Amino acid sequence: MLPRATALIAAIAIGACTSLVPEPARAAFETQSRAAYLYDVTTDTVLFEKDADVPLPPASMSKLMTLYMLFEALRDGRVTQETTFAVSTRARQMGGSTMFLDETDRPTVESLIKGIIVQSGNDACIVVAEGLAGTEEAFAKQMNARAPELGLTNSVFANASGWPHPNHRMSIRDLGVLATRLIRDFPEYYGYFALEEYDFDGRSPSNRFNRNPVLGLDLGADGLKTGHTEEAGFGLVGSAVQGERRVVFVFTGLETRLDRRREAEAMINWGFRQFLERDIADAGETIAEAPVWMGDHQQINLVARDDITLLVPAVGQGDVETRVVYRGPIEAPVTAGQEVAELVVTAPDMPEKRLPLVSDRDVAFGGFLPRVRASLSVLFDKAMGQVQTLME
Repeated sequence: MLPRATALIAAIAIGACTSLVPEPARAAFETQSRAAYLYDVTTDTVLFEKDADVPLPPASMSKLMTLYMLFEALRDGRVTQETTFAVSTRARQMGGSTMFLDETDRPTVESLIKGIIVQSGNDACIVVAEGLAGTEEAFAKQMNARAPELGLTNSVFANASGWPHPNHRMSIRDLGVLATRLIRDFPEYYGYFALEEYDFDGRSPSNRFNRNPVLGLDLGADGLKTGHTEEAGFGLVGSAVQGERRVVFVFTGLETRLDRRREAEAMINWGFRQFLERDIADAGETIAEAPVWMGDHQQINLVARDDITLLVPAVGQGDVETRVVYRGPIEAPVTAGQEVAELVVTAPDMPEKRLPLVSDRDVAFGGFLPRVRASLSVLFDKAMGQVQTLME
């Protein structure tokens, strides 16, 4: 047993998963986007990123934050889908994409959700902001307060619609995080993002089609939101499901609608075809052992806290390597289920993945005999050090 005073980081290689095809190496995704992000929701794996943390003008993609705030109001019971909101002159005068609302309207929350998603209604966003917070300015403050709580670390909101403003910025990663939160937090409302057509009261036949270019293309796409301004270029926050896997993808800064459609198709295909899903361990399965210092047991089993499923490259030159990392020996007391180590997985051209490992048992602080063993261990180590010094 190692004395606690000399504890080091312990790393144990526990195996490797060889790529299926050794040559050629898996090519990284090629993009013309200003920034891009591709994330596998199922396995919590970032597959690709480019300038993902740079705050950029998000255009209408930031309407996802307005929708998230509205969905929270629905969940909390502050409004229902049948609740109606007033339309202000400010909302009616809003330019860009609209639902063509006017001051005589009392649209329901459900119609506003559809109008924001399908018609990208800037007027609808102002109606929601004023209906929930009184003014759009107050709503923007609420968005900024809520953003870091949702894990958005590079986002500042100046309005509810994404209308061009020098202080209105979001990173591509933040948009991906927000999309994932919408999918997970509000499955009861997520289906609205797959609507391909909506026309409020028959007023805008030319603006009734969802701009998401990959809906209905048999790619599994089911959301979320496009964006375009002269400053931002063409962008998309999207998601698609194939089999048991779901991916979220975000990009911005393309020059044309055609570029946006091609980029979306390419990202979906690359995300699903360049990786394979592998079951690594079941919850409770022993991955490795670790020594315990001053406990009534001398070692514990390090077990998987949850089922571990990973994505590995379908084609690559190197191996997928796994190792267990912990600061050892582990000091008693330890409780069953306590996180005491990590399983670290590295693969070519992919971010490192760290997964928690837990103790399989309770280990109490030791009595007389463990303390004697620990003391003898310290004395033995000191003696061996003196012998080594004499031999040198």
